[in-house]
Amino acid sequence: MSTEERGDDASEGLRCLVTGASGYVGGRLVPQLLEAGHRVRCLARSPEKLRDHPWAGAVETVRGDVTDPGSVGAAMRGIDVAYYLVHALGTGAGFEDTDREAARVFSEQARTAGVRRIVYLGGLTPRGVPEASLSPHLRSRAEVGRIFLAAPVPATVLRAAVVIGSGSASFEMLRYLTERLPVMVTPSWVHTRTQPIGVRDVLHYLVGSATMPDDVNRTFDIGGPDVLTYREMMRRYAVVAGLARRLIVPIPVLTPRLSSHWVGLVTPVPASLARPLTESLRHEVVCHEHDIARYVPDAPGRPLPFDAALALALRRVQEAQVSTRWSSAAVPGAPSDPLPTDPDWAGGSLYQDERELSVRASPRELWRVIEGIGGDNGWYSFPLAWTVRGLMDRFVGGVGLRRGRRDAEHLRVGDSLDFWRVEEIVPGHLLRLRAEMRLPGLAWLEMYAETEGDNRTRYRQRALFHPRGLLGHAYWWSVSPFHAVVFGGMARNIAATAANSTRSGSGPESTERG
Repeated sequence: MSTEERGDDASEGLRCLVTGASGYVGGRLVPQLLEAGHRVRCLARSPEKLRDHPWAGAVETVRGDVTDPGSVGAAMRGIDVAYYLVHALGTGAGFEDTDREAARVFSEQARTAGVRRIVYLGGLTPRGVPEASLSPHLRSRAEVGRIFLAAPVPATVLRAAVVIGSGSASFEMLRYLTERLPVMVTPSWVHTRTQPIGVRDVLHYLVGSATMPDDVNRTFDIGGPDVLTYREMMRRYAVVAGLARRLIVPIPVLTPRLSSHWVGLVTPVPASLARPLTESLRHEVVCHEHDIARYVPDAPGRPLPFDAALALALRRVQEAQVSTRWSSAAVPGAPSDPLPTDPDWAGGSLYQDERELSVRASPRELWRVIEGIGGDNGWYSFPLAWTVRGLMDRFVGGVGLRRGRRDAEHLRVGDSLDFWRVEEIVPGHLLRLRAEMRLPGLAWLEMYAETEGDNRTRYRQRALFHPRGLLGHAYWWSVSPFHAVVFGGMARNIAATAANSTRSGSGPESTERG
């Protein structure tokens, strides 16, 4: 399809479709494409999750799923370059089948719509290792790349190993392992060589791939200038972060499954995500070419050395300027249903625990406490109960409490918040969280700040639970005796913190209170 047929003005750049815009890489790619002069359309299953991103007003957002030909086809209309940044990892035993089907749908709809190029970010695979010996994660990534390369639409398949950037799963795993364990008993994969790359360089190559010549249809290995073992990466992290030298003792009997649980206990990364990351480290994954530079030239000093990428990531964390995190994307298997507005939703039960308090504080002060909840600020009640609930969730493969917050003060729709996710936020008035811990049902927590007058504000808090089966009902009634302590204490302490902030003229100091 020609430029005239599309009605495009070449001066306006290319029309780019981005899938996975709510995820770690996709959420950072969108503003980079805009900065490069391109126009962006985002395909998302839940477009409302993109609503509060700083770039939301500059893009077109459409609802759809990469496994649905109709929604993908509609999203592809008039598109020049389609970015595929999604995967089905963690959705169950059939995730490879889902990835395969989604890639086929995407490539077929791209052909039908006349898309000029598909750009895919996959994983770097080891040379000389039979595909059957690869982890399911890497095997699926490799297969998706092959599907795109065999399709009629030219494809750029970028293959990266460990991505280093503030908020990335690989960085968080490295960071917490090194900071929390001065002495580490580690699996044998800490001696495996890999070639990390900074997220800034990944984004540079993704943006540059949009303008590759039409006859380019191939894979490109992308990595930084350093080839390191995981052990060396941990030691170099300690140096960059100003920590004492770490003692690392490898234990060969720690399998990827066992080590993923070990990572899940020590870091915010749950075992379900840690396992594919650790399995990918069993084999040496290093770049065997740097041909990408022929089409997307590197700036002087790029790609960034490992230490420089680490320093940038740490600075972003310390300055609370982490734009996206590994947990930005929805947790596979977590409930995605919006809050039911009808108490008899689906003909079933909807249990509620409601609390109301009049607070001697302005709406602004109360809202500051509400929006600052979670992470280091805690949940304002019975900290042991929250800790135990988080540990229980981690034990059964859930996310637990360690995900924390993307930003210490502000939230946006789609943010992960410990074992919750922000489903709705009306600044100054409403914060609605949806539970992503493992539960026999669906759960939400709402907090409201409502003006009363006379420098008083009404705080309303509502916990809701829609049980799934008899187990769900049993769960609610088994924990309801503790609600007075947990939810009642939470409401009282939030109100007290807001009132104290008003009297002292300072913000909430935080702490979970008994």
